[in-house]
Amino acid sequence: MNIAQLYQLYSQTYLVDTDTRKIRKGTIFFALKGDNFNGNEFTEEALKSGANYVVIDEEKYKTNSKTILVKNVLETLQKLANFHRKQLAIPIISLTGSNGKTTTKELINAVLSKKYATVATAGNLNNHIGVPLTLLSMTPKTEIGIVEMGANHLKEIEFLCKIAEPTYGLITNFGKAHLEGFGSFEGVIKGKSELYDFIRLNKGTVFINTDDDLQEKQSAGINTIEFNNGIVKFMDANPFVKVQFKNILIESKLIGKYNYNNIAVAVAVGNYFDISKTDIKIAIENYIPTNNRSQIIQKGSNKIILDAYNANPTSMQAALENFSQLKDENKIVFLGDMFELGKDSEAEHKKIANLVASYHFSKVFLIGKAFSTTGAKNAFVSESYESFKNLTNYSNINNATILIKGSRGMALERLLDLL
Repeated sequence: MNIAQLYQLYSQTYLVDTDTRKIRKGTIFFALKGDNFNGNEFTEEALKSGANYVVIDEEKYKTNSKTILVKNVLETLQKLANFHRKQLAIPIISLTGSNGKTTTKELINAVLSKKYATVATAGNLNNHIGVPLTLLSMTPKTEIGIVEMGANHLKEIEFLCKIAEPTYGLITNFGKAHLEGFGSFEGVIKGKSELYDFIRLNKGTVFINTDDDLQEKQSAGINTIEFNNGIVKFMDANPFVKVQFKNILIESKLIGKYNYNNIAVAVAVGNYFDISKTDIKIAIENYIPTNNRSQIIQKGSNKIILDAYNANPTSMQAALENFSQLKDENKIVFLGDMFELGKDSEAEHKKIANLVASYHFSKVFLIGKAFSTTGAKNAFVSESYESFKNLTNYSNINNATILIKGSRGMALERLLDLL
C-alpha cells in the first residue's frame, strides 16, 4: 500500500493513535517501536479497542486486511504527515528556540483561536514523532496550524521542517541548551537557524525580536515581521508581566521579565493575523501556565515560584535575575542540576553558583552532583535529592518567597511535599 492509498483510509476519520491506552474509535494505530516496547505486539489489542486499521512493520503480525504491513512504521507516519500537510492549504507557523517554546506556542494558540480554528502541538510533542502527530491531528476544518519543534542536535530542525513545511517561523531565542548534542553555543545557533534556512528557501515569513541581534543576523534575506520595536512595551514584572499594546494594558499571569518576549511575539502574531486588540488582551490575560512552568503556588505562609519543568544556563540566569528584582524580602532559592551540557557542565554550574551567591538571597540550596562540585559559597549543597532530604535547614521556612528551578530529570516539584 502506498502513501496515497493509506491517506484515503486516514481521511475517513482523520484519526491517528500510537498508544493503545488512548485508542479512539475509527483511528489508525501506528505500531511504533521504542527501546523498551514494540507496538507490533499490540496489534490485536488496538483492533479490539476500536482501531479501523493497524500499521505494522513485522510480517508475523499481519493477520487480516485491517493490518497494513510497511517497511518502517515511523517513516510511514512521517510520510503520511507530510502528504497530509500538502493537502492542507493553510498557514503553518513553526517555532523553535532554547527557552520558552511551549509557553509561546500556547500563547499564540490562545490568541489565534479567538478568530480561527487552530490546532497546535499538544504539550511538548515536538520531536520526530510529535510533529507528525500534530500535523495529523489537523483536519479540513483547521484554519491555522501551530507546530512546536524541539531539537538537541544538528539537522533535526531541518528534518522536521521537511515534514511540516512551515510558511511562517519564529525562534524564541538562542541559549545554552543541549550543548552536549549541539557541541557548542555556535552549534545551537546553527541548529535552531535551520528553521530560518527552510523559510528563506521557501520564501516564507519569520517573526523576529528586534532586541535580539542574533535573530536579526540569522534571518537576513527573509521576509520579516518585527516585534519588540516599541509596538509591545514592557511595563512591569512584579511578579506578573504587564505589557502595553495599542494603548491597552495587558496583565498576564506569567511571571518573570523573560516571559515578556513570549507575550510580545504572541501579540505580534495575533496583530498580523487581524485579531482585535481586545481579543489579544483577553487571550493572554486568561492564559494560566501549568505543568511546573513558572507557576505560583501559595503554601502556608510561603509563596512558591515553581519553574521545575526544565533548566539550562540561559533560563537559569534569567530566572535568578528576575527573582532578584522582586520586592519581597525573605527570598529563598532551590536550584537543581542542569542536564545535557556535556563538557561545559562544570563551568556552567560554577557560573550559576557564583551568580546566585552574588544576589545574597536569604538562603540558597543547590541540589545535584554537578552543583556539589562547584565549591559554592554561602549555600547548602547536596549531591542528590535523597541526601538533601537529610538536611534540616529547609524545615520551618515561613513567610518566604521561594524559587524552585532545575532540569526535568531532577523532578524538583517533589520539594512541594517537604516545604
